[in-house]
Amino acid sequence: MHVLSSRILLRPSDPDRSRQFYGDRLGLTVYREFGTGPDRGTVYFLGGGFLEVSGRAAPAEPAPRLRLWLQVADVRTVHRVLVDQGVEILREPVTEPWGLVEMWIADPDGVEIVVVEVPEDHPLRYRP
Repeated sequence: MHVLSSRILLRPSDPDRSRQFYGDRLGLTVYREFGTGPDRGTVYFLGGGFLEVSGRAAPAEPAPRLRLWLQVADVRTVHRVLVDQGVEILREPVTEPWGLVEMWIADPDGVEIVVVEVPEDHPLRYRP
Protein backbone atom coordinates (compact mmCIF):
# COMPACT_ATOMS: atom_id res chain seq x y z
CA MET A 1 0.00 0.00 0.00
CA HIS A 2 1.32 3.43 -0.95
CA VAL A 3 -0.34 6.02 1.34
CA LEU A 4 -0.61 9.46 -0.26
CA SER A 5 -2.14 11.31 2.67
CA SER A 6 -3.56 10.57 6.11
CA ARG A 7 -5.67 12.13 8.80
CA ILE A 8 -7.05 11.34 12.22
CA LEU A 9 -10.85 11.57 12.46
CA LEU A 10 -12.42 12.80 15.69
CA ARG A 11 -16.16 12.78 16.36
CA PRO A 12 -16.61 15.25 19.23
CA SER A 13 -19.66 15.47 21.48
CA ASP A 14 -19.69 19.26 20.99
CA PRO A 15 -18.07 20.26 17.67
CA ASP A 16 -18.01 24.02 18.43
CA ARG A 17 -16.24 23.40 21.75
CA SER A 18 -13.71 21.12 20.04
CA ARG A 19 -13.07 23.65 17.25
CA GLN A 20 -12.44 26.29 19.91
CA PHE A 21 -10.00 23.94 21.67
CA TYR A 22 -8.01 22.83 18.61
CA GLY A 23 -8.21 26.10 16.67
CA ASP A 24 -8.18 28.81 19.34
CA ARG A 25 -6.48 27.26 22.36
CA LEU A 26 -3.96 24.98 20.64
CA GLY A 27 -3.63 27.35 17.67
CA LEU A 28 -3.76 24.65 14.97
CA THR A 29 -4.03 26.08 11.45
CA VAL A 30 -7.12 25.19 9.39
CA TYR A 31 -6.42 23.17 6.25
CA ARG A 32 -10.03 23.18 5.05
CA GLU A 33 -13.62 23.33 6.21
CA PHE A 34 -16.68 21.64 4.76
CA GLY A 35 -20.41 21.62 5.37
CA THR A 36 -22.36 24.28 7.21
CA GLY A 37 -23.79 24.92 10.63
CA PRO A 38 -22.63 23.72 14.03
CA ASP A 39 -21.78 20.22 12.78
CA ARG A 40 -19.56 21.42 9.92
CA GLY A 41 -16.21 19.70 9.50
CA THR A 42 -12.86 21.34 10.09
CA VAL A 43 -9.54 19.80 9.08
CA TYR A 44 -6.39 21.10 10.79
CA PHE A 45 -2.76 20.80 9.74
CA LEU A 46 -0.97 18.41 12.09
CA GLY A 47 2.67 18.41 11.07
CA GLY A 48 2.92 15.80 8.30
CA GLY A 49 -0.75 14.80 8.63
CA PHE A 50 -4.17 16.20 9.39
CA LEU A 51 -6.73 16.19 12.19
CA GLU A 52 -10.37 16.23 11.08
CA VAL A 53 -12.99 17.31 13.62
CA SER A 54 -16.39 16.48 12.12
CA GLY A 55 -19.70 14.89 12.89
CA ARG A 56 -20.99 14.48 16.41
CA ALA A 57 -20.65 11.71 18.98
CA ALA A 58 -23.24 11.05 21.65
CA PRO A 59 -22.30 12.97 24.84
CA ALA A 60 -22.26 9.78 26.91
CA GLU A 61 -19.71 8.03 24.70
CA PRO A 62 -16.37 7.54 26.47
CA ALA A 63 -13.26 9.13 25.01
CA PRO A 64 -11.72 6.82 22.43
CA ARG A 65 -8.56 4.98 23.43
CA LEU A 66 -6.85 7.17 20.92
CA ARG A 67 -3.95 9.41 21.89
CA LEU A 68 -2.42 12.17 19.82
CA TRP A 69 1.37 12.68 19.75
CA LEU A 70 2.29 16.24 18.79
CA GLN A 71 5.96 17.11 18.44
CA VAL A 72 6.92 20.73 19.09
CA ALA A 73 10.24 22.58 19.11
CA ASP A 74 10.02 23.78 22.75
CA VAL A 75 7.52 22.05 25.06
CA ARG A 76 8.10 24.46 27.97
CA THR A 77 7.18 27.46 25.83
CA VAL A 78 4.09 25.61 24.58
CA HIS A 79 3.24 24.80 28.21
CA ARG A 80 3.25 28.51 29.13
CA VAL A 81 1.07 29.39 26.12
CA LEU A 82 -1.44 26.62 26.88
CA VAL A 83 -1.68 27.64 30.55
CA ASP A 84 -2.37 31.22 29.40
CA GLN A 85 -5.07 29.83 27.05
CA GLY A 86 -6.74 28.03 29.98
CA VAL A 87 -5.89 24.53 28.77
CA GLU A 88 -5.87 22.01 31.62
CA ILE A 89 -2.44 20.43 31.96
CA LEU A 90 -2.74 16.79 32.96
CA ARG A 91 1.00 16.42 33.45
CA GLU A 92 3.66 19.13 33.48
CA PRO A 93 6.65 18.87 31.09
CA VAL A 94 9.03 16.14 32.28
CA THR A 95 12.17 14.68 30.76
CA GLU A 96 11.37 10.99 30.46
CA PRO A 97 13.90 8.17 31.02
CA TRP A 98 13.88 7.62 27.22
CA GLY A 99 15.08 11.21 26.72
CA LEU A 100 11.97 12.95 25.36
CA VAL A 101 10.42 15.92 27.14
CA GLU A 102 6.68 15.19 27.43
CA MET A 103 3.64 17.10 28.67
CA TRP A 104 0.09 15.70 28.70
CA ILE A 105 -3.18 17.53 28.05
CA ALA A 106 -6.66 16.37 26.96
CA ASP A 107 -9.25 17.74 24.56
CA PRO A 108 -12.80 18.55 25.75
CA ASP A 109 -13.93 14.94 25.17
CA GLY A 110 -11.00 13.48 27.10
CA VAL A 111 -8.79 12.52 24.13
CA GLU A 112 -5.30 12.51 25.62
CA ILE A 113 -2.63 14.51 23.84
CA VAL A 114 1.08 14.14 24.53
CA VAL A 115 3.07 17.21 23.54
CA VAL A 116 6.65 16.13 22.91
CA GLU A 117 10.01 17.85 22.47
CA VAL A 118 12.80 15.79 20.95
CA PRO A 119 16.06 17.21 22.36
CA GLU A 120 18.93 17.98 19.97
CA ASP A 121 21.02 15.05 21.19
CA HIS A 122 18.20 12.45 21.09
CA PRO A 123 18.57 9.46 18.68
CA LEU A 124 15.25 10.38 16.99
CA ARG A 125 17.10 13.39 15.54
CA TYR A 126 19.55 11.18 13.67
CA ARG A 127 18.92 9.21 10.50
CA PRO A 128 21.28 6.34 9.59
